[in-house]
Amino acid sequence: MSRDEQVPRGYNTPIPSSITTPDVVETRLGRLEFDDGVPSRPTAELLWDHLDFMRGIEVFLSCIPAASLQAMNVGMQSLGLDACHMFGIMDGLLDSNGLFLTGNTDTVYVSGMIDLERDGPTVVEIPPGCGPGTLNDAWFRFVVDMGAPGPDRGAGGRYLIVHDDDESEIPDGFHVARTPSFVNWLILRGFLVDGQPDTATAMFKEGLRAYPLSMVDHPPEPEFISVTGTVFNTIHANDVTFYDEIDAVIQREPIGIIDPETRGLIASIGIEKGKPFAPDGRMRQILIEAAAVGNATARAINFRNRDPEALVYDDRHWTTGFVGGDYRWLRDDGNGGRHLDARTLFFDLATVNTPAMALKMVGAGSQYAGAMVDAAGNALHGANRYRLHLPPDVPAEDFWSIVAYDPQTRSELQTDQRFPSRNNERDDLRYNDDGSVDIYFGPEPPSGYENNWIQTVPGKGWFLLLRLYGPLDAWFDQTWRPGDIEAA
Repeated sequence: MSRDEQVPRGYNTPIPSSITTPDVVETRLGRLEFDDGVPSRPTAELLWDHLDFMRGIEVFLSCIPAASLQAMNVGMQSLGLDACHMFGIMDGLLDSNGLFLTGNTDTVYVSGMIDLERDGPTVVEIPPGCGPGTLNDAWFRFVVDMGAPGPDRGAGGRYLIVHDDDESEIPDGFHVARTPSFVNWLILRGFLVDGQPDTATAMFKEGLRAYPLSMVDHPPEPEFISVTGTVFNTIHANDVTFYDEIDAVIQREPIGIIDPETRGLIASIGIEKGKPFAPDGRMRQILIEAAAVGNATARAINFRNRDPEALVYDDRHWTTGFVGGDYRWLRDDGNGGRHLDARTLFFDLATVNTPAMALKMVGAGSQYAGAMVDAAGNALHGANRYRLHLPPDVPAEDFWSIVAYDPQTRSELQTDQRFPSRNNERDDLRYNDDGSVDIYFGPEPPSGYENNWIQTVPGKGWFLLLRLYGPLDAWFDQTWRPGDIEAA
């Protein structure tokens, strides 16, 4: 090859083509035009819009945990929980009136908000016999477990919640938990006794307390607000107002709640601490579309996940909501970086971030599996009739349950039934001769199987979660497997 052929016009030496930009590049965005590497004005405007669009989507997917916790905070405030000694209690269990991400109908929930900016270090007294309890920070990260999985191991104890930057003296006699955020969510569960919530409700009302450490000598009496049957919303927005939820968190919380990389990403769409979030007309239109695509992507991750790790079994469609088994969403303890899609899946579908979800606790704790589609891989439709077959000896030391959810709200499916669920302790199920059981879904119950039926709504989709309380070895080694959902 001659020197003239090796050296492009305008250069003195050979130039690799891989480092140059053609004058015309055809892409999914359309034609991009350059003048010797310099983008034309229309191309530059197109690319800036695309960059803002991409970052809007990335903010949506990366910040679902923060938006979800913010929605929880707003939802709890709407119920009147405006002080740390006030709790929302589902003393009649969680029904479908409340919009609450994949909540269960099997335990007594107690929910409260801790605000360290308002109250300073805050005491939480957990009563003996409390089931799983967790405190999550404003970015839905784990702070501490309480109750059965916590350091009190179900015996009850006093916890002191302290901000990371608080250098005040810490008194003795507390399980101390530090958090990077001002606002933190407390969620506790109490187990049913003989299928009834009364014992757990009494346990909480008699023994649960929360108050500022400054009031330790004269703490306020706890106030419990029954929210069973109440209409409320704790679900983050899926439209452009999602970014307003993120802005509220950024403005309220200390700047160190997130790392500079995440702060920079959020700032790139106009959300910065101490500055108004006021996108102009162009940027608002971009964010409207970015939120729509971000939401659509989260739903693809949830309902049509492409990650083989999301499958519980290799021969059926059951999925896990906790891909990777790490509450920090790290691959290989961080060597593989952050498992971004796993984090999106979980927080768009569920609440409560705790290491206990990843632990193999035979005969204790709980395990979950989701059925998003039928045996053929099709979405579940409320007008159709389906059957779920559970083989004999469901491996649950305590009990098991099936709950149906609305794919729009990811909350309990709203039907004529008080609870869209079936529970082997609460319900008088009809079993097959071999000890197996079939659960039916559809607008009307099959004759003779009314107690095995969960109602669905024509024109509405649905999905379900199987919960095992006190899972046994057969669950973990997969010698017991539920069937796929099949047409009845």
